[in-house]
Amino acid sequence: METADHKENDMQALDKKTTIDILNRILEAELAGVVRYTHYSFLVFGFGRIPIVSWLQAQADESLLHARQAGEWITTLGAYPSLGIGPLLDSHQHDVGTMLRESLQTERETLALYRELLAAVEGRSVALEEYARQMIQAEELHQAEVDKMLRKPGDVSAFAPSA
Repeated sequence: METADHKENDMQALDKKTTIDILNRILEAELAGVVRYTHYSFLVFGFGRIPIVSWLQAQADESLLHARQAGEWITTLGAYPSLGIGPLLDSHQHDVGTMLRESLQTERETLALYRELLAAVEGRSVALEEYARQMIQAEELHQAEVDKMLRKPGDVSAFAPSA
């Protein structure tokens, strides 16, 4: 049976400052995703508008959920969540293809943050490790979906090489 002291010692092995820094950058990146996907949803026009807008709004909702999860981890670790927001990439070209390419780029950057988190917590916190792995899985699946959306109908080759 583990004692409270033993659990505290396990948490001390975790570099809280580094972990919180990464989590704050994740929080900011996910909040930028909320803004970006919401903004994109306003700018879709044409026959395919309804399903594309619905997809973009769902991505904004998912980014908000991810931001909330990161914020909860920050406060669990005893820190104050950032009020910042990550960079907002906008080429001011509002065709769906450009929006998706920008999305793919920012999703890769967010995935790199989750991988950085995993490296920082691996072997130090099972709960944070599992959280990081779940987020990596979600981001990889999202990237794969965006990649498929960027392909021409009938083209089975990946749009962009895996990062």
